Amino acid sequence: MPDIPDAVTTNGYKLAALAARFTPGVLAAGFAAPLGAGANFWSPDRREMIERHLKRVDPTLRGLRLRRMSQDAFDFYARYWIESFRLPTMSKRTVDRGFTDDGYPQIVEALQEGNGAILALPHLGGWEWAGRWIADQGHEITVVVEHLDPPELFDWFVDLRSKLGMHVVPLGPKAGGAVLAALRDNHIVCLLSDRDIQQSGPEVEFFGETTTLPAGPATLALRTGAPIFPTAVYFTDRVDAHLGWVRAPIRAERREKRLRDDVNRITQELASELEVLIRRAPSQWHLFQPNWPSDPGYSTQQ
Repeated sequence: MPDIPDAVTTNGYKLAALAARFTPGVLAAGFAAPLGAGANFWSPDRREMIERHLKRVDPTLRGLRLRRMSQDAFDFYARYWIESFRLPTMSKRTVDRGFTDDGYPQIVEALQEGNGAILALPHLGGWEWAGRWIADQGHEITVVVEHLDPPELFDWFVDLRSKLGMHVVPLGPKAGGAVLAALRDNHIVCLLSDRDIQQSGPEVEFFGETTTLPAGPATLALRTGAPIFPTAVYFTDRVDAHLGWVRAPIRAERREKRLRDDVNRITQELASELEVLIRRAPSQWHLFQPNWPSDPGYSTQQ
């Protein structure tokens, strides 16, 4: 889950969610730009960080183009929250009408093997909408989420996702066992895979610079036989409309003597796929945190 601004309280989120649910889609969408502009103005550190990341995606970005794209990132982030707040009260028909899939049938086909499927996503676009859509198709979906403070806020977000039909697994020591069990029960498991919070994963080349990414997708795939599907969910120009793009699966196979070497190889392959997904719509990338060792604050974010 993305970081929550420190100044926002649990009650503030509850009130925002309540207001969003009773606001028509067109009107709610209109709030994204002013909210994004406010967040940009009051968050210079986040603006600096997203601009660093955008320039990694496109080194030619500078000046007005860069400022416009960084503002777009804040606007899309605001849209993400507004939609997430509204989703629990939306009808199945509305959610389905607002989602177009490109490649989802291959996930359904993979489930016939009985090993589950791993969706490896970047922090991009409106992935909550896709989670609700998958649940509405009758497929079991499990998501791993980062702990939040205060605990009351975390509990509220868990309840929000549960109402969307998702099984929620908190990130922590017990997460691995819970996700393994979900895959063995043939669930679709969604893992945000472009940020290594614990900074303990394999080193990879990611947008031309060395960093680490989570070992989870590769390790789980090797242990269960579940394919990894690099996936992104993009906002489109229409209100309440999204495109889900599912890339060809990464099949985890043992090739090396050491498991660690296979995990490293597969994670690098996934990193290259994440680059493809992000380059399609870099301004929808909601990564406002340090993600490379050269980023200010990287070593203190754990």
